[in-house]
Amino acid sequence: MVREREDDSAAREAPWDMNLDRYARQMRYAPLGVEGQQQLLRKRALICGCGALGSVLASTLVRAGVGHVRIVDRDFLELNNLQRQVLFDEEDVTSGTPKAIAAAHKLRKINSQVEVEAIVADVDHRNIRSLVHDVDILLDGTDNFETRFLLNDTSLHFLIPWVYGGCIGAEGQTMTILPGKTPCLRCLMRDTPPAGATPSCDTAGILGPIVNVVASYQACEAIKILSGRHSAINQGLMVFEMWDNRVRQIGLDSLRELRDCPACHRQEFPWLTGERGSQSAVLCGRNAVQLSQVHADPAEPLNFDTLYTQWQAMGRVQRNAYLMRLELESHVLTVFPDGRAIVGGTEDIAEARSLYARYVGH
Repeated sequence: MVREREDDSAAREAPWDMNLDRYARQMRYAPLGVEGQQQLLRKRALICGCGALGSVLASTLVRAGVGHVRIVDRDFLELNNLQRQVLFDEEDVTSGTPKAIAAAHKLRKINSQVEVEAIVADVDHRNIRSLVHDVDILLDGTDNFETRFLLNDTSLHFLIPWVYGGCIGAEGQTMTILPGKTPCLRCLMRDTPPAGATPSCDTAGILGPIVNVVASYQACEAIKILSGRHSAINQGLMVFEMWDNRVRQIGLDSLRELRDCPACHRQEFPWLTGERGSQSAVLCGRNAVQLSQVHADPAEPLNFDTLYTQWQAMGRVQRNAYLMRLELESHVLTVFPDGRAIVGGTEDIAEARSLYARYVGH
């Protein structure tokens, strides 16, 4: 897990000592006001995933003056990301910069009053506790239900609000979860969908505008929570169908009343304990597989110097402070210091593991 942060002395100053001129129009909105803005400057948010949804979330919250924004993402930029991932540009793609790092560099130029922390890691049961220990809200910028169910478990266990969001094609949905007060994701959906049961970026594509709509709604809910305006929070499921010009709000009160949710009512958190969740994942829209826990000793970082020397005889090698990439004839192997890898050119997990063993070792 690679963590990048800058000195946070400015972010730790009392909000009333800050120049609030940049938030003048926001504070003029009466339901928020000066007091609400000061609350935002005190708060800390965790954004899990900084792709399509996450980049809009991060940009909006940093501009709004949330005091500390922690961004965690496992991936790097590719050209097809730029159609919908608003914080990035072609230079980020060329440099191979991880999304979290590239996002943080942009955001610090936008608002130097807040602290932006970038972490290059895959969010899982092993690191989630350290990621959430000091935050006031969890925000879903992910592209898979395993991580969302982990966020749901974490939210309920540690009593931290979270905002779910997802989109595909021209449709999207979002839901705000207040532990103990509103239905949770498992009230709505008892288990992760079976593989292939739901559309993906590969099969259905995705339009940029739906990303902005869903993430903007998530960000507004976050601003309500972080400023203490809980009475304004939407306690239903919002569904947007942009191509067909439909917006629906679905009430969820009856789900909470059933009192049979394994998470809400029985306090069962299998994704948080590690009983559920895989260590490998096919990445949406990427023709690639992510491999976790494949390095023999995760506590001992990969020796990039040795690996770089070995790889130079095998293909084109690209390296920066956060990752190293080997381009082969039909595959691209990207490894991170903790041994995690993304293998491009296949969606076969067994083949990806075989390639890792061949070019990196066990």
